[in-house]
Amino acid sequence: MIRHLLLGVSLATLAACSADTGGTPSAGITPARFERFTYSGGDPVHEGVPRDAGTFLNPVLGGFYPDPSNTRAGDDYYLVTSTFAYFPGLPVFRSSDLVHWEQIGNAIDRPDQVNFGTLGLSRGLFAPAIEYHDGLFYILNTCVDCGDNFLITATDPSGPWSDPVWLPDLVGAIDPSLFVDDDGRAYILNNGPPDREPEYQGHRAVWIQEFNLETLETFGERIVLIDGGVDFSEQPIWIEGPHIYKVDGRYYLMAAEGGTAENHSQVVLVGDAPMGPYTAYENNPVLTQRDLPRDRANPITSAGHADLVQTPDGDWWATFLAVRPYGDDQYNTGRETFLMPVSWEGGWPHITGPGEAIPYAAARPDLPAGDPEIAPMAGAFTVIDEFDTSEMGPDWMMMRNPRETWWQLDGEALELQPRPVGLGDFSNPSFFGRRQQHMFGQAELAFSFTPDTTGSRAGLAVLQNDEYWYFIGLEQTEDGLAIQLRRRAGSDAPSDGTVIATAGVSLNAGALVEVRATARGPRYDFDYRLPDGGWQNLLRGADGTILSTRTAGGFVGVTMGPHAFTPTGE
Repeated sequence: MIRHLLLGVSLATLAACSADTGGTPSAGITPARFERFTYSGGDPVHEGVPRDAGTFLNPVLGGFYPDPSNTRAGDDYYLVTSTFAYFPGLPVFRSSDLVHWEQIGNAIDRPDQVNFGTLGLSRGLFAPAIEYHDGLFYILNTCVDCGDNFLITATDPSGPWSDPVWLPDLVGAIDPSLFVDDDGRAYILNNGPPDREPEYQGHRAVWIQEFNLETLETFGERIVLIDGGVDFSEQPIWIEGPHIYKVDGRYYLMAAEGGTAENHSQVVLVGDAPMGPYTAYENNPVLTQRDLPRDRANPITSAGHADLVQTPDGDWWATFLAVRPYGDDQYNTGRETFLMPVSWEGGWPHITGPGEAIPYAAARPDLPAGDPEIAPMAGAFTVIDEFDTSEMGPDWMMMRNPRETWWQLDGEALELQPRPVGLGDFSNPSFFGRRQQHMFGQAELAFSFTPDTTGSRAGLAVLQNDEYWYFIGLEQTEDGLAIQLRRRAGSDAPSDGTVIATAGVSLNAGALVEVRATARGPRYDFDYRLPDGGWQNLLRGADGTILSTRTAGGFVGVTMGPHAFTPTGE
């Protein structure tokens, strides 16, 4: 089962949803058998903020949950985020109060829906947008380098979702979203190249085109709504993530501007018709943290890519991405999902004012309290997966689409087939990852493994992407069994990493071994425990900055989980 603990108190057992394709791993090589995975974390900043029944903690989705988009259907709210080249992709969350979010599935959970091939982990599924209209849920998305823009639909947001309907008019675009007006006419917005040669690096445009909800096709003229940004004279970069909202008969166009780093922001324009023209708000941006001192304590930065939703009582809220750096724009947890109220002043929406910091705790929405037994995603918590279900939970991901079934759950443990596919091979290794959700977090893994050949190994991977990772596990070396720590830090490093710490061990076949990785901001500690023994340190204070987005590049965050490898497929 999967047990979720908040501050040491058991909350619930969740029924696991699955991205599993079923079947049994190929025979011939002894599988690694994983009996328990434990993730726990709690950041000091949350210990010092006031919190009671009337408040919530930011981020509401801790860890690598970027580019959030939300919609309301009745009294429930639904949210999706980017997953890039991880599979299954596009997690779907449900909430009744905008605070407690339960993952109910993944919209891309069949390997044949999209194909990531050998793409880098930060390619693939960018910035989904979810909408609900007339009994049907829509997700629009871009598969970068793997098919461009598409639409999927579902009557039940937990799935199944349809196969992609590709949108050829949007070739070369990203960040599509859907707006349906009161008269039933529908429109698709997107970020795309300008209508001429770009005049500077990052010069993009927001486009709109009508959309047929019956045939699921775009039609008619494509029109540029925003050229470059709200003030072209300043050469604004990467206008993206557009959404339209109809408020009091007028149309508000919101978009992110300034790129996804520390200059990220959210801007708004208004018009009298969906296809414009639109006039920019003179006091833009309506959300940013770029005007705060960089040396402030416990900063939240890079805020933008917002989506608004209105409650039945008329209140407005925004979900958006931001990051929590521990150093000079260094963060390992990726871009996370935050929540803030939206106020309307003089006919314009406001999320943050000039110099206003995003709060770590804020007053909750005036909505019925969410289910307290939903797995916590904010603040301090512990998650234990004993792999005693028939299918993997929806929060487990693998690198790219599986080509074969290399995993099996027998009701007591997870078995991974060691294969000659490594963490650095830009492929689909025998690896399941779960997000690191705290700056100060820890993953523990209990497993047994009897290596068949020199170089075979199984254990715990702590991974930012194919080129930046750590792995601690049991390995057969030329000198015998050993607990080894491997590191890869860059494209020039060996694809299977370099051994940076080792400890020879003597074990009986099938003996249970435990390994753990502890994140302390920019430092990681790696430990192991043998049967009938205590925890022993293998390496303390390993460089965690190699797992930061600033060093490793891309748009993802650290994932942690079981991995098995063998150098031979025989």
